[in-house]
Amino acid sequence: MRTPLIRSGAALAAATALALPAGPALAGPPPAARDALAAPTPSPGAATVTKAGTSFLTATAITAGQPVQVGASTGDHLYWSFPGHAGQIHEIAATVGFPKGRTGASTWTVEVFDGLRRRQACTAGAQTPTATAAATSVTLGCTLRQVRSWAEPWSADPLPGTYYVRLSVVDLPEPDLGLPVDVDLLVSDVGDGDAPADDGELRAPLVPNTKAGTVLTGEPAAAPAEEEGESLLTGWLPEGSSRWIWTTVGGVLAAVAGVVGFALTRRPRRP
Repeated sequence: MRTPLIRSGAALAAATALALPAGPALAGPPPAARDALAAPTPSPGAATVTKAGTSFLTATAITAGQPVQVGASTGDHLYWSFPGHAGQIHEIAATVGFPKGRTGASTWTVEVFDGLRRRQACTAGAQTPTATAAATSVTLGCTLRQVRSWAEPWSADPLPGTYYVRLSVVDLPEPDLGLPVDVDLLVSDVGDGDAPADDGELRAPLVPNTKAGTVLTGEPAAAPAEEEGESLLTGWLPEGSSRWIWTTVGGVLAAVAGVVGFALTRRPRRP
């Protein structure tokens, strides 16, 4: 009686082993195929950008779905800027093409900063890949977190405003410095447009002031005489001169106190 039971158990184990490898194939395509299908594509009719900035202040403005194709030199820092709205999830894809005759491997990086120049973390993508000496190109990628409508001041969560993309090389042989490269970059919006419930709203987008030194013509929020906690002793003084008056008065009082203290502590001379 034991032989039929053993044979039945062996047959059941063999059938289970044959069925297990087929499970993942029925679940869907492999990760590589899914990534290939999800590759970002430019928006129809979008104009190609053919330049890049060299700093945050000179970053070239682009929009989601607008392709970028520029020629640069190895060692340059390339900057672009794009707007981000609440609910969006941005994906940055870049490809750097190399010329022939490179002497060694090089490591490249793509970084994203918000309007306050805070570096944003990437949730997916090859942010810092290394290209071998024989490689003709290298692909970089970065998927940002969903832009929130509001967050605490101490947090580094992505908020609505301007975002900066910086592409640069971080490690390469010195003889390869200055070689020409071709850069293709695309920023796409892969979010569903639904902003999370943050129980708040940002008063103004995080957009840096690129016109430093401009005189503001708006009215102040409160007149100096109406500020809370103003001293009654200085309210009658002319604006802008109260601190000088009290500095002078304080100096005189300090001098008088010094003279009086010296007179009280001086010992009388003996005859």
